[in-house]
Amino acid sequence: MSGFKRPDLDSWQAVILHPPHATVDALLRQLAVLHVGARQVWPQLDLSDAEADVIFFDVDGGMDEQFPWEPGLAPMPMVALIGSEAPGRIEWAIRQGSNAHLLKPVGSTGVYSALLVAASAHQAARTKTDNIKALETRLRQRPSVVHAVITLMEQGARDEDAAMKSLRAIAMTWRVTIEEAAEAICKNEDRAQRGA
Repeated sequence: MSGFKRPDLDSWQAVILHPPHATVDALLRQLAVLHVGARQVWPQLDLSDAEADVIFFDVDGGMDEQFPWEPGLAPMPMVALIGSEAPGRIEWAIRQGSNAHLLKPVGSTGVYSALLVAASAHQAARTKTDNIKALETRLRQRPSVVHAVITLMEQGARDEDAAMKSLRAIAMTWRVTIEEAAEAICKNEDRAQRGA
């Protein structure tokens, strides 16, 4: 669990998307012991439920329409409550973005570990998504870096390496990324050319 910070469960709120059942009662008891606030809803979540810290959801009777977000894009950890191990139901739970699971009937243990596993998996997935977005942004900005290097060479840098070193220095001075500095240089060059 490298980089995983164990959540402070005392401040957590859980939503249990499940019809009234002994499973819900057992889950509510375990969450109370962990000082996690919880409430049961059925048949669907609404937008206010997106503020929960974790969602426990029924796999056996679940359907896409129960969630106010696209499958796999839950803004919080999701724990699947599985009674039937039918392959189609398991695949559906995975498509929903389940980060952990509990087998039904829920007994007197298992919720704490499911919460930690779900929180860790959700955090890792969000970190990967954020990293991918950052890399995609940098990739989109690469033409600006090339253009800025050429501009700096035209302004007196002796070669490509010197221009790149100059661009790095500018970025450090401005306290921005190289890509952001390159975009600023390109915009200034465009303005200068339009003004000429």
